[in-house]
Parts: sequence; C-alpha cells; structure tokens
Amino acid sequence: MANVIALSVLVLVFVISTVRSVNMGALALVAAFVVGTLVFTVDTSEILDGFPASLFVILVGVTYLFALARNNGTVDWIIHAAVRAVRGRVALVPWAMFAVCAAVTAMGAVSPAAVAIIAPVAMGFATRYRIHPMLMGFMVVQGATAGSFSPIGIFGVITNDVMRQNGLPSSPALLFVSTFAAAAVVAAIAYVSFGGRALIARGASERVLVSAVGNASGGGDTITGSGSGDSSKGGGRSSGGTAPHEGALNLERRLTLLGLASLALGALVFDLDVGFTALTVAVLLTLIFPASARGAVDKISWGTVLLIGGIVTYVALLQNQNTVQWLGDSVAHVGIPLLAAFLICLIGAIVSAFASTTGILGALIPLAIPFLMTGQVNATGLVIALAISSSLVDCSPFSTNGALVVANAAPEERDVVFGLTMRWGMTIMVVTPILAWLLFVVPWSV
Repeated sequence: MANVIALSVLVLVFVISTVRSVNMGALALVAAFVVGTLVFTVDTSEILDGFPASLFVILVGVTYLFALARNNGTVDWIIHAAVRAVRGRVALVPWAMFAVCAAVTAMGAVSPAAVAIIAPVAMGFATRYRIHPMLMGFMVVQGATAGSFSPIGIFGVITNDVMRQNGLPSSPALLFVSTFAAAAVVAAIAYVSFGGRALIARGASERVLVSAVGNASGGGDTITGSGSGDSSKGGGRSSGGTAPHEGALNLERRLTLLGLASLALGALVFDLDVGFTALTVAVLLTLIFPASARGAVDKISWGTVLLIGGIVTYVALLQNQNTVQWLGDSVAHVGIPLLAAFLICLIGAIVSAFASTTGILGALIPLAIPFLMTGQVNATGLVIALAISSSLVDCSPFSTNGALVVANAAPEERDVVFGLTMRWGMTIMVVTPILAWLLFVVPWSV
C-alpha cells in the first residue's frame, strides 16, 4: 500500500505542477518530506541523502557559464556568425537558427533558455522575410532539442548520470547522435511542409539578410530586430545579454569560446567532472572580466536546479524504500517486455507534452531501472527511445518551448501558429514513441 501511495503522489506532483504555477521540484521536495515522514517513517536526514549534489554542481556550473556567455555577447556573436555563414541566403536561415540553438544547448544551456533567447530573433526574421512562422518555430525548438543530449547538455547529463550511477551500459555519443538525428529529421519534415522548397525557389537573389549583419559596428539593421521594426510584430530584442550586438569577436568573447571548447574537451577527452570544470571556467572569466559578469549568478537557471533537485530527491526516496524495485518488478511481470518498453516511451511522450521534459527524464529513467536491469530489453536502446519520445514533443504549445514560439509569433499569426503547433505536437506525441520503439528497442532486443 505504501508503494502505491508514493507513486500516486509522484503522479500528483506532475499533475499539480502542470495545472498550477508551482515549481515541480519544490512540490517534489514537499512530497518527499510528507511521504518520507508519514508513509515510510524515515527522518529528514535520510530524505536529504537522496539530494543529487553532483548533479546540482553540474547544473549550476553549466548554466552559470552560459549566463556569462549571454552577458558578454558571445551568444549574440554566434547568432551573427551563423547568418553570415550562410551568406544571408533566406532558404538557409532557418537551418542557421537550428544550428545556433543546437550549439548553445550542447554547451549546457537549458533548452527553454535557448529558445527564449533565439525565438524572438528567428520569428522576427520569419515576419520580415516571409518565412512561415511554423517553419522557423520548429527549427528553433528542434534545434534546442538536438543539442540538449550532448555529453555536457542538460538532458544528456541527467540521462548519462542515471545510467552510470546504476551500473547500466550507456553510450553518451550514441545517445547524442541518435537524438540529434531524430530532431533533425523532424526539422527537415517541417522545412518541407511549411514552405522550405518555396524558399529555395526564391533563390540567391534574396540575400538581403547580409545587410542585417554586415555592419560590424552595430549600425543599420541588427539581427535582433523584429520583422517590421516594431517589437509588437513578434520580434523584439532578446533579453538575454547586456552587451551590444556587435559583430566583433573581442578578447572576452574569444576567451569565452575557448572556455566552452575547453569544457567540451575536458569532459569528452580527459573525463573531467563537467560541473566543476564549468564552474572553473566561469569563475576564471568572472575574475578576468568582472564588469560583464554582474548579474550572471542571478541568471543561473535556479528554477531548473530546483526542479531536478526535487524530482531526483523524491525518486531517490522511492529507490531507498524499494518502491522503484517493486514498480520495476511489476513492469517486468507484464509478460511482454517489448510492450512494457513501448508503454514507458508512450508515457514519457504524453506527460512531457504537457509538463517538463527535464522532470520526466529525471523521474522515468530511474523508475525504469529495475526493468532495464532484468535484461529483457536492451537498456541503451530503451533509454534512447525514451529520450527521443520525451523530447521531440517540446514543440507542443503546452510545453515551455512551444509556448515561447507561439508568444513570439506576430499577433495576427498567433492563433494560426497555436493551432498548428498543437496539431503537430499531438501528432508527434503519438507517432514518435512508435517509431523510436521500432527503431531502437525492437531490433536491439530481439
């Protein structure tokens, strides 16, 4: 009975945080306290033993470093560089936005933060250069998803950390490549469906975007302008940084890019701790350039830190009280392991379409661990399928990323964009678990 109550409370945490404006992590911490003391009769010190200290350092470190990159204009420089790289070709600008979003989330930015910075830019371009808003919106959201499962991305860190702590085989590189490819495929489908071929047909004669970034001194049109020069038209300046939108790659931005590269190199090649390495780079940049570091600590994604800390603490309580083992045994006794694996992917997609993908990954993967350890299905394949199922639905307007796209669409197009994102989001919610299951679970487990 205690196990049923504890799992029911977890479901309530997701439901209440979706319906009400309550941080899921804060709610989960309260739930851990109530369930731990009243249902399992354990003291608070035992509950706090489940708090993920190493994950806390990782989340603070990478989001602090990204906040510095926003403050000093490095992110703006990356956006300018991406558009310059395609030489202003209108047909390639959506892919440039995809690449920028993928790059910043692969560096460790939280997915909604990346979308919040880049969506105003991208949707402003869409209005100005007659690009379908759904096309641009999907490119931004799927780009953010594509980079999030890198070994130093937030989703990748959470997933790989859970697998490593439970002694299960994992492949960070394969997870990243698979999720990136899945997001790119969805982006390509959106590109074809919402006017990409027409953009290509417009040809090289419309290289007007070069003028938007050609002036390194910041004069003339800037990359963060709205589609018509009016912030009410869905564009507006990103609120991300304090530095001017200059094209120059100055010393501070060079060192920031070097720091980001060093973080990736240290984590991938030398197996350095991601969190402490990111904090080291961030502190060094703060010491060298204190002026642009002002307010960076306030821009750390504390909401995400609280969310993950709370969810993982609650799930750890369930693990310590053998509730997770009980659930895993129940799933294993379904009798059809492949069906159980599909249900896990479907649950991940449905819940993530309406709630936090970060929270889903933090909860569902640990809950599936006992089932994975039975060896009835391939652990790596199921985790990849779950990751794809839970993340591609972020285009739903009920998800933070999808909502940001709708909010940044031109007012006269907002209702249309909402309807399209809802239909596409719900379609992806149903189709993605099926395809991910067929591609990554069935062939690897039979």
